[in-house]
Amino acid sequence: MDPAVQNEVLQIFKDSGALLTGHFILRSGLHSANYFQCAQVCQYMDKVSRLVELLLPKLKGLGVQTVLAPAMGGLVVGQEIARQLGVRFIFAEKEDNKLVLRRNFKIAKGEKILIAEDVVTRGGRVVECDDIIKAWGGETVACAMLVDRSAGKAHLPMPFVSLLELSFPTYPADAIPPELAAIPAVHPGS
Repeated sequence: MDPAVQNEVLQIFKDSGALLTGHFILRSGLHSANYFQCAQVCQYMDKVSRLVELLLPKLKGLGVQTVLAPAMGGLVVGQEIARQLGVRFIFAEKEDNKLVLRRNFKIAKGEKILIAEDVVTRGGRVVECDDIIKAWGGETVACAMLVDRSAGKAHLPMPFVSLLELSFPTYPADAIPPELAAIPAVHPGS
């Protein structure tokens, strides 16, 4: 990635309070000196619009007809990608702890779908969206995300592009480095 673009993206995240430093206890129970909360940037539509503008060149030539995003995290990003591409936007939401299409959304056979997410760590919700697309007979052309928290290690069944790769070291509670242990730990929430 162009260093100027990477710096701009990082600055947008920092300015919006999405990229934090301190001592955090993650949902997994692991500890980290960094925490990324993409919802903080998604409350500012001018910032979301700019981030998607920077992501769009990576989506050229995919022939996207529809953008599908998992609720909640992918909604703002997916809608903005669809708006800038000039295509339809739909979303999947949880029902009995599983992502499904509701609200009479439909996918046509062969329809070219781009899955959109804010942040991907392991990619479980992306895979669930891909399963929905396949069940309807659509075609997943790619997944686009603002942040790949796996640093390229997520195992997704389709090509994927990200605006930024972040991978922060994490530590079990019994192996926290002294400099991190000296900072009071907080649960940042999701």
